[in-house]
Amino acid sequence: MTEFTPFLSLLGGALIGLSAVLLMAVHGRIAGMTGILAALLPPPARDWGWRAAFLAGAVAAPAAMIAFGGATIPFDSPVPTPWLIAGGLIVGIGVTYGSGCTSGHGVCGMARLSPRSIAATATFMVTTALTVFVVRHVIGGL
Repeated sequence: MTEFTPFLSLLGGALIGLSAVLLMAVHGRIAGMTGILAALLPPPARDWGWRAAFLAGAVAAPAAMIAFGGATIPFDSPVPTPWLIAGGLIVGIGVTYGSGCTSGHGVCGMARLSPRSIAATATFMVTTALTVFVVRHVIGGL
């Protein structure tokens, strides 16, 4: 189980917000992780440098936390691997049709009061709640 504390949650949210604000201030770009990653895939975008640095920081920060802070990030899922892969693919399809992900719409778009992002965020939150309900109470869990 993860070590949850309100302070760590507040700190994590503040760091996510700070990174989004800095990316907008320095590069004029939205911190949508899916778009950043997609532009690194072949053929890479002309502005791949900042994208690679942003993603490297997103990976390096928790790695440093584990290395220097002694924290661990355990992963023990009762869900079979094929279901996890299928879920990831379905999320990828949703991100494509929704023209963005939770970081782009949920963090940056909502902060800008974008009606499109508010609608997208509401849609994926409701869909997530319905999916959890169906899996837990209709199907009976995985």
